[in-house]
Amino acid sequence: MSGNSARLNAIASIITTPIVESGFDFVSSPTSSVWGENVFSLDKMEQRLPKAIFKSLKKTIMSGQPLDITTADAVAEAIKTWAITKGVTHYAHVFYPLTGLTAEKHDSFFDPDGDGGTIATFAGKALIQGEPDGSSFPNGGIRQTFEARGYTIWDVTSPAYIIENPNGTTLCIPTAFVSWTGEALDKKTPVLRSMQALNSQTQRVLKFFGTDGPFVSATAGAEQEYFLVDNHFYYARPDLLACGRALFGAPPPKGQEFDDHYFGAIPERVQAFMFEVERECFKLGIPAKTRHNEVAPGQFELAPVFEFANVATDHQQLVMTTLKKVATKYGMVCLLHEKPFAGVNGSGKHVNFSMGSSKAGNLFDPGDTPAENTQFIVFCAAMVSAVYKHAKLLRSVVASASNDHRLGANEAPPAILSVFLGAELNEIMESIVNGGQVTSRKAPLNLGVDVLPQIPKDSGDRNRTSPMAFTGNRFEFRAVGSNQSIAGPMVAMNTIMAEALDEAATMLEASDTSTPELLGKAVSDYVKKVWTECSSVVFNGDGYSDEWQDEAARRGLPNLVTTPDAVGVIKEKRYTDLFGKYGVLTERELDSRYEVYAEQYIHAVNVESNLVVEMARTMVLPAAVRYQGELASSLANLKAIGIELDHATILQVTDLIGSLQDSVAELVALKANENDAADVAAHCHFVKDLILPKMLEVRKIVDALEDIVADDLWPLPTYQEMLFIR
Repeated sequence: MSGNSARLNAIASIITTPIVESGFDFVSSPTSSVWGENVFSLDKMEQRLPKAIFKSLKKTIMSGQPLDITTADAVAEAIKTWAITKGVTHYAHVFYPLTGLTAEKHDSFFDPDGDGGTIATFAGKALIQGEPDGSSFPNGGIRQTFEARGYTIWDVTSPAYIIENPNGTTLCIPTAFVSWTGEALDKKTPVLRSMQALNSQTQRVLKFFGTDGPFVSATAGAEQEYFLVDNHFYYARPDLLACGRALFGAPPPKGQEFDDHYFGAIPERVQAFMFEVERECFKLGIPAKTRHNEVAPGQFELAPVFEFANVATDHQQLVMTTLKKVATKYGMVCLLHEKPFAGVNGSGKHVNFSMGSSKAGNLFDPGDTPAENTQFIVFCAAMVSAVYKHAKLLRSVVASASNDHRLGANEAPPAILSVFLGAELNEIMESIVNGGQVTSRKAPLNLGVDVLPQIPKDSGDRNRTSPMAFTGNRFEFRAVGSNQSIAGPMVAMNTIMAEALDEAATMLEASDTSTPELLGKAVSDYVKKVWTECSSVVFNGDGYSDEWQDEAARRGLPNLVTTPDAVGVIKEKRYTDLFGKYGVLTERELDSRYEVYAEQYIHAVNVESNLVVEMARTMVLPAAVRYQGELASSLANLKAIGIELDHATILQVTDLIGSLQDSVAELVALKANENDAADVAAHCHFVKDLILPKMLEVRKIVDALEDIVADDLWPLPTYQEMLFIR
């Protein structure tokens, strides 16, 4: 394979560079042995704290009881002592601003002691509260430039941890981030509020089944999909570097049509990377469970075990950071963009959502006889109700410029929100409505091979095309993008479930439930109401089909195809009322989020459109013109000796060069008028309706040129190189 110097050098380097060795002896020091070693976990707390202090802190962590502020100094001293034994000199309050990224402010433990030395100090006040600049992060107008004060506040329920660097270590304290007046400037605060709201309403329902009491937490497990690209290719692609996706690129001769990458043998270099990622995750107490090749070439997945929602949110941010950090060590770049390469599958982050407590167990676990599990039936029906009533909200919280490239394609769930229950649960709901009976389907699966053991047949198949699929003991929200924090989806699911359970509890409280039979009738009445009003959101078929698009429209289900269509949902009065009622987000906080997310959409496309212009003018056009010149010279020389050749190629190149120049000029002209939009909503639609289509037009021309221009002149690493060489 030939190419320009950058491409040639990249390929040669990849081929000749040996796989990086981690330096760990995985036999004498297996990954399992480092579990939680960099986490100030409950067991470390118990070892280092006085019994009374530990008991008080554990009660807060496990049951949501208010923190006794008097314990802060003792906890701070214990954390400091432990951290210093690990080589820590600085601590950082870690928070998650509305950028979607992780933010940190580092401070030293050490102060001058007045005698020419230093002393390590870390008081309870320093543990509980930090003070970063509240105006320097996107805040949607909550903070003005001259209003700088913001607070980080320790999230007691998420353990402190240590991040390692070759030159030192840092103690990280998970925190909420609020303004001087208490408004949420971050993604964590609403998660914690929504968990509190969910617990409150769930307890009202659980008391009818005798399982109320212990704190009910939402749980989440986020399956992280990602691409790996060699860093030599990455740095030769300005679009990957600045945007996370390839703005140009012709389809390779081979893509994913053979379905040979999914669950295939993991390349040695990638597996070495995965081993170290998992080891780093284990050190941080992140339960990385599954690794495998994904559908697209160069695409992979890491899936953890589920955890409490706030901890899962923190850990998901750490997983993304860890993937990027470790990839660099192995000479690769981890791409978390939802659609880095057109024409092959994009990357999602399926969020497995459930809820439960130590007493009630997993509330979405149907058991072996779901038809007899009355408690489960109530919570399952509540989920159907929640998704039906708030499908637009669920679409809104996964809206982004990058995720728009993925949603709706035959690789990801459609923008239409529906619920998959499976055949058995469907029949159970229908039977409750119609007064019939349903028996368990747990029968052995007949394999026809005597030497293979019999296994139980699951009560229903799985549906990979559903955006909200029941998968055995949880609902899998499949529309979340790979680059997104799971905080927004968790806030939405917690809050809409709180409302649904509020309605269920209110109905049960108004009914006679004094006997098991009467309770069963009350539950049946609730399910009948939900199914009658909301069952149109249940769909067990192919969510990718055109027929479903038509059927969903007939059912009246919303289809918010793009971010400009979806992002404004959170400003609707029904959602200011909903989030206000359950104390999750105020109207001002919702307004701020709309402003931030709409502006992020605009900024993302603006960066991409700027790069489309720059790359077309400075990289693609020069290569095309050189090739045009070479063709013209060759044709002229051949004609001079009496040989006439077909001019089709040079004419095609010439036409494409002219079209490219015209399209780029039109894109530039559009961008010049972009700021004339009346408001941020109009600006979003201008970008969607005019800028993005023109960018796509430029791309089609560039991709056509890639298929014609001589390979030794083409300036950009190709899809074939980036996806298959590693």
